[in-house]
Amino acid sequence: MLLIFIRQTMSHITETKNVPNIRKKDPTRQKHTNCQYHDTISSEFKIFFLVLQYQQHNFRMQLINLSEQNTILNKYLAEIRNKNYQGNRLLFRNNVKRIGHVMAYELSKTLQYSAQDIQTPLGVSTINLPDENDIVIATILRAGLPFHEGFLDVFDHANNAFVSAYRSYTNENCTEIAVHVEYLASPAITNKTLIIADPMLATGESMELGYQAFLSKGTPAHIHVACIIATQQATDYIKSIFPEDKTTIWCAAIDPELNEHKYIVPGLGDAGDLCYGSKE
Repeated sequence: MLLIFIRQTMSHITETKNVPNIRKKDPTRQKHTNCQYHDTISSEFKIFFLVLQYQQHNFRMQLINLSEQNTILNKYLAEIRNKNYQGNRLLFRNNVKRIGHVMAYELSKTLQYSAQDIQTPLGVSTINLPDENDIVIATILRAGLPFHEGFLDVFDHANNAFVSAYRSYTNENCTEIAVHVEYLASPAITNKTLIIADPMLATGESMELGYQAFLSKGTPAHIHVACIIATQQATDYIKSIFPEDKTTIWCAAIDPELNEHKYIVPGLGDAGDLCYGSKE
């Protein structure tokens, strides 16, 4: 990809350089062969400059908001937000899983593929396939379970990781929170594609602590932060703490704010309770 980028840009530079110079020549200007500024830039400097351009273009953290496109995902999102539907836990979980299906499909377009020969009853078919053994789908218990299941339905040969993270209020007015991590089950993630699926990205603190826990099992090649509803505050926080050159944020919607109890507004409420019932 870098070589293609350099060739395309060098071609553009060459085309620009060949445009006729219509400026009036100054007859008094001395002709010094060493003063032709447009030709003295070395090829090495040009290539160095192009590499920097390529890195700046490709090493930015991407934020992909799927609600910016009109797809069936919007229907599933509308139903999990709708308070008239939320009394049906089975429907709620199924819609969370369906959003996981759609997001996993979109994410699959960004993976590395290699050609493989597949033997059919009548011949051989060559198909580009991803290496699902290099994928680890991670989730934060408990709200993340149906979302995780949606990703696993698509990447059904992937490895899996789980971490428990919960938040508790630290003051009487329930306006300040602390996040706690207690349990971790994960394979080695070194050089793997790590997908962390958590439906609600409110402040980003649970995602941060979950990520730090997974790092005890190695350093992934790329991280996909996948959520259903995020806030701008949380996505900005993720951008400030996750590696910029190998992180992608995926969401189905970005809501404008948090309320005083740190719930996303308009959001949908407590995703874990809506999936599995209220807790003491």
